[in-house]
Amino acid sequence: MNILVSGSSGLIGSALVPYLSSGGHRVIRLVRRRSPSVTDEIPWDPDLDRLDPGLLEGFDAVVHLAGENIAAARWTANQKARIRESRVRGTRLLSETLAVLSKRPRILVSASATGYYGDRCEQILTEESPPGTGFLADVCREWEAATDVAAKQDIRIVNLRTGLVLSSSGGALAKMLTPFRMGIGGVVGSGRQYMSWIALDDVIAAILHMLNVADLRGPVNVVTPQPVTNRDFTRTLGRVLSRPTLFPLPAFAARLAFGEMADALLLASQRVEPARLLGSGFKFSYPELGGALRHLLRQKG
Repeated sequence: MNILVSGSSGLIGSALVPYLSSGGHRVIRLVRRRSPSVTDEIPWDPDLDRLDPGLLEGFDAVVHLAGENIAAARWTANQKARIRESRVRGTRLLSETLAVLSKRPRILVSASATGYYGDRCEQILTEESPPGTGFLADVCREWEAATDVAAKQDIRIVNLRTGLVLSSSGGALAKMLTPFRMGIGGVVGSGRQYMSWIALDDVIAAILHMLNVADLRGPVNVVTPQPVTNRDFTRTLGRVLSRPTLFPLPAFAARLAFGEMADALLLASQRVEPARLLGSGFKFSYPELGGALRHLLRQKG
C-alpha cells in the first residue's frame, strides 16, 4: 500500500514507519518542516490551515497520529488550548483535504485515546460506552468528530482509542524506570484506579490489522484484554525489575506536583476492554503485563 503517516516522530509513529516500510509498503510522512533533500515527506502547517490537496492524491491509507504531547507541560489554560487545537484542528484540516480528493484513500486511521471515557472507577468500558466528562473526554470527543467530513465521503474511519502505551524507549514507562530501578517507586493515590495499557508492539500490529480488515470502523479500543489496577501495575513492575515498591505518591502530592493533569492521567480509573479488536480476530502478542514488561525491558537491554 501507499500509506501517509502524520506524527511520525512520536512514540507510535517512530515505530510504525519502519515497521510498515519493512513490510513492503511505501510510506510518506506528513511533516511540519520538510527538508528539501528528503523525498519521502509532504509538508503541512495545521496552525495556518495549510495542506496542498494535490500532494495527497493516490494514497491507499492514511494514519494520523499527530498531536501535542499531553504530558509535556503543566496544564495551564494555554497548554490545554495547544493540546486541543493540535488534535482537533489538525484532524479537521486533514479530513477536509482528503474529502475533496479525486482519488481518496480507502481508510483513515486517526488517533484518539481512552481519555474519551473519563474517570469511571471500576465500570467495564467498551466502544459502546458513552463519553465521560472532563478536559480529556471533551478533547477526544471533538477529535473524533473532526473525522466526520471524511467519513461522509466514504472513507473508512477508524478512531484509535489508545490507552497507556508501554515502551522502554519513551512514554510513561520510560519515565517510571529510573525511580523504580532506584527502589523509590510506589503506588499512586489509592492504587485502586484501573490502568488500561498495551505494549507498543501490539499497537503497531493493531494498526496494520485495521488497515487490512475492511469491516473494522469507528472507535476501536487499543488496549489489552487485561487492564490492571495501579497497585497491581506497581507490584508487577517492581517484581520484573527485582526492586521494592515502598514509596507511594499520595493523591495530594500528585496534585501539588502536576496540577489538573494528575487527576486525568495518574488518578483517573479506566477499565477498558478491546471488544472490537477481539471481535475482528486480532491476537495480542503481549496480553499479560508481566510478560509485556519482561519483553520490553529485555529489548531495552
